Amino acid sequence: MLPPLFGLGLLLVVWQMVSIQSAGSIPSPLETGRQAVSVFSDPFYSNGPNDQGVGWNVLSSLKRVAMGFGLAALVGIPLGFMIGRFTFLARMFGPLISLLRPVSPLAWLPIGLLVFKGANPAAIWTIFICSIWPMIINTAVGVQRVPQDYLNVARVLNLSEWKVVTRILFPAVLPYMLTGVRLAVGTAWLVIVAAEMLTGGVGIGFWVWDEWNNLNVKNIIIAIFVIGVVGLVLEAALVRLATAFTFEEVKP
Repeated sequence: MLPPLFGLGLLLVVWQMVSIQSAGSIPSPLETGRQAVSVFSDPFYSNGPNDQGVGWNVLSSLKRVAMGFGLAALVGIPLGFMIGRFTFLARMFGPLISLLRPVSPLAWLPIGLLVFKGANPAAIWTIFICSIWPMIINTAVGVQRVPQDYLNVARVLNLSEWKVVTRILFPAVLPYMLTGVRLAVGTAWLVIVAAEMLTGGVGIGFWVWDEWNNLNVKNIIIAIFVIGVVGLVLEAALVRLATAFTFEEVKP
């Protein structure tokens, strides 16, 4: 426990020094802590669509991430299997993925607003488009790295394509697939904050932007820590999930 505590202590010391140098424009850790007690004393209050507690904002962001990420998984994982399995599809989709993957996720937001005519579906669309690439690429790489001997045995045994996928490919590809899922969730959580700043409504990104418009720096710092903690929890949960599934696959 000592190294993390030392790291946290160093952060607080640097924060306090920056606060002193800024002549109070940046609140100190103590002032921010007092404000955090006030914020989290009632995180689920609701005084209208644009005045809700931090709890509702986090839940709204998580809901959008879950919907966009779920749609990306439904499309990206099967597509990754097909791209990795069939050379023709790999050659067909390879240039498209190379072209579209480097595009900033927020560049897709205006397209979502134009097509879906609403901020909420546009944000979900942005999450979808930024989450799908890690799942496609990692799943395809996992399929391509399955030893050819396994596939030769399947061909000799005259196994159907469904059995090849479920009995051979899926167990071997699972670690790669879960790595893609972890990367996609992390990217989705990063993008939703920026997307909500632009689209408005309820969400942790909108809360940050609204507090900036109110010049409430303490709440902005609190929101930064909330975003980091939620991202850390999501990452830890997926690591546990990946470890559990991988362990189950390698057990005799």
